[in-house]
Amino acid sequence: MDIKAVMKNVKEKGLKETIRIHQDRDRRKNNLGLKEEIIQGIIQDSFASQKENYKRYLTKISEGEVTEEFYENELKSIYTKHVFPRIYNEEAKKPVKDKMIFMDKGPFLSVSLIYMCKYVKKNTSYKVKKHKLCIRKVPNEDYYEKAKEYIRDTATAKAVFICTANDLMSYITLRPETTYIQLWHGCGVFKKVGLSTIDKSFGKTAKSHEEYPLNTNYSYVTIASPELSWIFEESMGIDKDSGIIIPTGISRTDEFFDEEFIAGSYRKLYDKIPQAKGKKVILYAPTFRGDVAICTSPDELDIKAFAKELGDDYILLFKHHPTVKNLPKIPEEYEGTFAFDMTWKSGMNISELMTVADICISDYSSVVFEYSLFERPMLFFVYDLEDYIDERGLYYDFDEITPGPLCRTNEEMLDYIKHIDERFDKQEVIDFKNKFMCCCDGHSSERILALVEDKE
Repeated sequence: MDIKAVMKNVKEKGLKETIRIHQDRDRRKNNLGLKEEIIQGIIQDSFASQKENYKRYLTKISEGEVTEEFYENELKSIYTKHVFPRIYNEEAKKPVKDKMIFMDKGPFLSVSLIYMCKYVKKNTSYKVKKHKLCIRKVPNEDYYEKAKEYIRDTATAKAVFICTANDLMSYITLRPETTYIQLWHGCGVFKKVGLSTIDKSFGKTAKSHEEYPLNTNYSYVTIASPELSWIFEESMGIDKDSGIIIPTGISRTDEFFDEEFIAGSYRKLYDKIPQAKGKKVILYAPTFRGDVAICTSPDELDIKAFAKELGDDYILLFKHHPTVKNLPKIPEEYEGTFAFDMTWKSGMNISELMTVADICISDYSSVVFEYSLFERPMLFFVYDLEDYIDERGLYYDFDEITPGPLCRTNEEMLDYIKHIDERFDKQEVIDFKNKFMCCCDGHSSERILALVEDKE
């Protein structure tokens, strides 16, 4: 900063602000040097060097020289823009191997990935590699180390399967020999996602999407019906004539046509909950509310009223969204007798729970799309419909397309269930299924695998 600039700042901004500007400039200069050291350490695989540099950054945070947000942004930039592309390009010089990669950002593979993984193992000779990155479950440094190994593995893979949007490959150009398939984690979509939520309170900004695009390099995006193409085009920013979005059906729905899987789901239910024998099952599976990082689950369903009115004939199973950390509590007098939280450690996943459910209560969750394959009753508990639409936005007029009653109160739900035999319109569910799930016929995985093998 030359003397003229200093004097101008002193005159226009004051002495204290001028000193702060000068200090900030020096800090940025020093931090850029540290950033380059971290990049070199990572690229050279000098783990000790990386840890030492991370420690120096954390010391800067504790001493107030940089903020934690600055450090997290720097890590993201270092890995996504510099480290991942260099590692990928170097590894991609090697021949492609007969292996398929399955990656989940979380601590375990989603149902979408698990089924396709099993199908590949059973029906091909490809080696299967799984990567679970444990985002938000481990420190950021460890998450990026796991992601680095995933990128390294991806560079020599025949195919890569993912099920959620991610920015790990934002600055990578995929080699042509690799097929990169987005299975997605839901069958259909009510609530707006991705680019459809730009600059909303819970969504990313346009600048963030531009700097770290979430849906790049896809060879294919598999969907349940041609009807849904326009939503994925809009939310992922994919051109409708690109041939990327393919209505193959959703791999994991193949289980719903498997008699052994169906029988196994009921065995699990009766093993876990013996009192379910002789009773009907109500599954409550709502989506989350709020921002993903700090989201909550609805706590408006009146378990006491449900137990009083339906306890002789039904049991009630809860399956909250997996991103919710603090789950609503079931009152002690009903827990383990009438109501059961199956979200964690229940031994039953959402597909198994849908299989055994006689009635599904949901809201704006995509779970109702796959549940429609069973042609059973469903209710929509939308006590916050207007607020949710204002905050999140929906792709369709909710009242027009939902194959079941929109209930604002517990009383409405109870009244419908008690008179379900005369009120349930099965044809309404069949029409919904035929519109949104027409490609899910038990052979989706076969068609998805063909996308990889036909590329040869």
